[in-house]
Amino acid sequence: MAVPAPAALPEPPYYAVIFSSNRVEGGEGYDETAARMLELARKQPGFLGIDSTGGEGELGITVSYWRDEEAILAWRDHAEHLVAQADGRERWYERFAVHVARVERAYGFVRPAAGS
Repeated sequence: MAVPAPAALPEPPYYAVIFSSNRVEGGEGYDETAARMLELARKQPGFLGIDSTGGEGELGITVSYWRDEEAILAWRDHAEHLVAQADGRERWYERFAVHVARVERAYGFVRPAAGS
């Protein structure tokens, strides 16, 4: 299995929504709902990409990237996402925090292939 790479994003500025969470044990239906939310988010106007790590029993961190605050608010208020948010509070999360930030600068590094 390939190791996931960081999201390929446009030049800033853009916005990042950082969702940090601790899940409860069990969490029936979580994986299916998370996959559906990703599928829906990718279809939303203004969605730029996502980075995510963690799982049950770990600190989970998901960063979604958006063109502007209007796109973030539209996603927050999407009808199916609202149901998933309620399910998260009721069934899947022990705690979570959401931080919204404007990205002003971004840079990265990619190791050159051996022999290059």
